[in-house]
Amino acid sequence: MSFQFAWPWLFIALPMPLLSLWLLPRAAASPAAALRVPFLAVLAPSGLLRPPSHPAGWRRALATTAWLLLVVAAARPQLLGETMQVPVTGRSLMLAVDLSGSMFNDDMLLGDRRVSRATAVKALAAEFVRRREGDRVGLILFGREAYLQAPLTLDRQTVATLLGEAQVGLAGKETAIGDAIGLALKRLRDQPEQNRVLILLTDGANTAGAVDPLKAADLAAQQGVRIYTIGVGGDGGLVRTPFGVQRQAGSDLDEGTLRGIAEKTHGRYFRARDSAALAQIYDELDAIEPASKDALSYRPADDLYAWPLSAALALSLLLALPLGWLRRTALTDSEVQRG
Repeated sequence: MSFQFAWPWLFIALPMPLLSLWLLPRAAASPAAALRVPFLAVLAPSGLLRPPSHPAGWRRALATTAWLLLVVAAARPQLLGETMQVPVTGRSLMLAVDLSGSMFNDDMLLGDRRVSRATAVKALAAEFVRRREGDRVGLILFGREAYLQAPLTLDRQTVATLLGEAQVGLAGKETAIGDAIGLALKRLRDQPEQNRVLILLTDGANTAGAVDPLKAADLAAQQGVRIYTIGVGGDGGLVRTPFGVQRQAGSDLDEGTLRGIAEKTHGRYFRARDSAALAQIYDELDAIEPASKDALSYRPADDLYAWPLSAALALSLLLALPLGWLRRTALTDSEVQRG
């Protein structure tokens, strides 16, 4: 256990009262009387005009102590605990999830239920994110545009929640695979090169965006980012139509491009035709991506500013009390003497 001030530079505020005393103009020494008493001579012998005894030195000492305590509280005193080692595997993993219109297709099985591709991907990807203990995980959602939903963070629960709340079509109905890769590269650029990983989940071909997916893969290879691509959906999906749910002739998944992206970046391409296959893919990714030796230390700190702040408030109240209380005390004493 040890003690420290989080913001010690705030102690430069200590001489501020002296500076105000030197620089600000002084108040008038004998202000004009607020009340004229015609029978002043009668009151004088009784002692009622005698000011209450309250040494100025005590007021100055209390005010000085209160100011010192306020500055101490502002400097944020802390009690530090023992250093703790947090397990960190060191991966910097971006998850890019396709939310284009075709993710509505109901050709995936989640347990015994037939669900849409988006529902299966979100459920299993959220579980995958929660298992990434110690990894820095980020989330990109893309359709016609690519958006960063969560930057790289150790808060896996928040990433899983954001993924679960994402809606199909939120980023547009088309698919911009190249833009999603480009955005991921921008976010992974400052991470250690050996730990940069992108997992790209899509059920279609690149139909939008300003960046060609294979050119984006070339740039990823130059930056040392490994991309694992996952093609989602059955070979012949079910789509909702005004006449009910009907089976479509085939999938528009561009497997050639997804394989090319993975090969260029020394990653792998996976084909997920149902939720069980998708779960197996995540297990395989756990085995493929080794943990590095990154270490993160943490030292718990308990803030103690409430104690000096409370003491300063108590002294301030004590300074305010004599203004009326001592006068009443002086009057009472004089009445006792007269009685």
